[in-house]
Amino acid sequence: MTRRPVHVVAHWGVYLAEPGVQAPVFLPFPDDPMPSSIGAAMAETLEGPCRIARPAIRRGWLDGDKGAARGDDSFVEVGWDEALDQTSAELARIRRVHGPEAIYAGSYGWASAGRFHHAQSQLRRFFDLFGGCTRSSDSYSYAAGEVILPHIVAPMARLLAEHTSWAAITEARSTVLALGGISLRNGQVNSGGVARHTQAADIDTALRAGVRIINVNPIRDSEALRDCEWMAIRPGTDIALMLGLAHTLVVEGLHAQDFLESHCTGFDRFLPYLTGASDGTPKDADWAAGITGLDAAQIRALARELALGSSIVAASWSLTRQENGEQIYWMVVVLAAMLGGIGLPGQGFALGLGAVNGVGALRRPLDFGRLPRPARGTGTAIPVARIADMLARPGESYRYNGTTAHYPDIRLIYWAGGNPFHHHQNLNRLRALWRRPDAVVVHEPHWTPLARHADIVLPATLSAERADIAGSPRDTHLFSTKPVRRPFGEARDDHAIFAGLAERLSSPNCPATLEAGFTEGLSPDDWLRRLYDDTRHRMAALGHDMPSYAQFSAAGVHAFPPPERPPTMLDAFREDPAGHPLATPSGKIELFSQTIADWALAGQPGHPIWAAPVEWAGAGQGTSCPLHLVTHQPARRLHSQLDHSSHSRAGKVAGRTPVVMHPDDAAARGLSDGDVVRVLNDRGACLGGLSVDPGIRPGVIAMETGAWLDPCDRDPTLCRNGNPNMLTADRPTSAIAQGPAALSCLVDVCDAGPDAQEPQAYLPPRIERR
Repeated sequence: MTRRPVHVVAHWGVYLAEPGVQAPVFLPFPDDPMPSSIGAAMAETLEGPCRIARPAIRRGWLDGDKGAARGDDSFVEVGWDEALDQTSAELARIRRVHGPEAIYAGSYGWASAGRFHHAQSQLRRFFDLFGGCTRSSDSYSYAAGEVILPHIVAPMARLLAEHTSWAAITEARSTVLALGGISLRNGQVNSGGVARHTQAADIDTALRAGVRIINVNPIRDSEALRDCEWMAIRPGTDIALMLGLAHTLVVEGLHAQDFLESHCTGFDRFLPYLTGASDGTPKDADWAAGITGLDAAQIRALARELALGSSIVAASWSLTRQENGEQIYWMVVVLAAMLGGIGLPGQGFALGLGAVNGVGALRRPLDFGRLPRPARGTGTAIPVARIADMLARPGESYRYNGTTAHYPDIRLIYWAGGNPFHHHQNLNRLRALWRRPDAVVVHEPHWTPLARHADIVLPATLSAERADIAGSPRDTHLFSTKPVRRPFGEARDDHAIFAGLAERLSSPNCPATLEAGFTEGLSPDDWLRRLYDDTRHRMAALGHDMPSYAQFSAAGVHAFPPPERPPTMLDAFREDPAGHPLATPSGKIELFSQTIADWALAGQPGHPIWAAPVEWAGAGQGTSCPLHLVTHQPARRLHSQLDHSSHSRAGKVAGRTPVVMHPDDAAARGLSDGDVVRVLNDRGACLGGLSVDPGIRPGVIAMETGAWLDPCDRDPTLCRNGNPNMLTADRPTSAIAQGPAALSCLVDVCDAGPDAQEPQAYLPPRIERR
């Protein structure tokens, strides 16, 4: 008998599937105008050789090797009691001997779209009750922006919550200066889920209405922008372009002096740098052309066009992921302020149009319930991209956001949700340092690179195997999800795993209330009801009534109406800066920040500047590694999730990550489309499949991220599967944010030769069964 389909929510979309069938089929949510094809991979990855069926412990850890073979070892399957006993004993030992800060609790939040079965929330709640830990702050996506923007204009979370919509841009017929481009592949996803993929339609509507999009990007990249103007800028030089535009505005009297005086502070401190009065170098269009590789006349003409009509300066999230990434977002705000459109409908600046589906979508502000975190526990936080530094330099100091902190001495890594062997840079360095702690425990549904680099692997369920409430505050719907099938093998959800640990750790050495405090005596369904009631209360405060939990659960979905008018970022501040001041020291936009100047950081004078990166293909650099590597999000998966699926693998070239190269660069190296190539620098190497494309700037190659790490057995510094983070540098954006600077990376490419090994990433490790 056919059962009623249930909702399954993933970060790349919403699907309907019939529960209880052997081979479920995931059909797109009927109201989704452009469903993501990533959903095609979900059914096959519910099982298969990469799925982890039972708890497993690394053989060398059982034998006392102290991490020496971590990442290159076999595993022994054990029962849940033994796995939880070993894990709880190690947690208790580390806490007792070294203190809670010696435990690094890692999670990156993308494991599940659910509000309850959210790995990062469950992990942090558990360790708060356990007595604390070391965790991470900020994100790999835009850490530099998260740290710099509160000092300049507003927290990034606020700016994204009230972000200017494509509808407002369309109504204003604005010119969009798309720094870093706008890519439809990124719009497939949204943290928490996507009910309706509208980005492609939004862009198409804007273009048909007369919106002009200027794609400033070394890669033409997006089908949506195929017919738009393309400025093939040299990577890492966007701030020089913006300075050249700003200089033209000033010398031609096109800057919005009234707005600079009424809504901003510090323009007088920035102006001498811009004109060259302070250093003898005017940042004019000719100066910018020499750095960016663009035409000076084109830069001047663009400045005039932006100033004489409605315009919005849109910066991709990726622009923060390079050396001095903080300066780029700061200069975006300065340029937008000089144009005078901040807070006007469809004008000002944008942060991540196209980065995810929710940025630029027509939606109202939503406030969802979240798993409560107790106010207990001690510990510290490090910038998320400084994990390897933390392992390498225990006790040493570092600067961050105006403070001086010290790295803890980590003895145990506990990871639930995310894959550092995808997100992090210089993976050869990370692999070596990962062997230093006493133990590594992970929750994983599949034998990913993270699972292979663990000592204790606890098999976790997937979204299709559990009930939840799912939806994103940057979306339009909230869903009640139900399991499509029983958990694979002996897999447990994160809450059940932590509850089992809490039961074992409720002893004289830990608070007797740990188990009761973690579960609060509630079943998972009780928690779902509580989270929903919390959401219902929050939304009522915003003027929106929601049905009862029983009605919502039966219906499976609740849709929120669109806003009364298309949102524009900072419109209330624009209308009344005194009545709606910003949370900056002055209450205004700070083009010069005395706060940051007082930090006395080298090369940080308190306003945005151009500073040549250590690693970039300009100013005569890059002779041994002449190609600039640009890495971006993949089109057929989310980060590294589902890389083992047939859908992801169908997008590879020669079975590996595509390496996109200009025909001139390929010809100079004797390479042809489809060749297996070796991408290399002094940090490492990876194999890829060559994709020759005139839509990329000469001297630049592009690779998507997320290929499962697959070190070669003959040369472990080489990834056979094409993970580009074998090549990227593990250096910070600056001492302001300590964010990742992956896009400041030089490489070379050569033919891989006839002996290139085939990828082995999707084969499980050797398993011993007791």
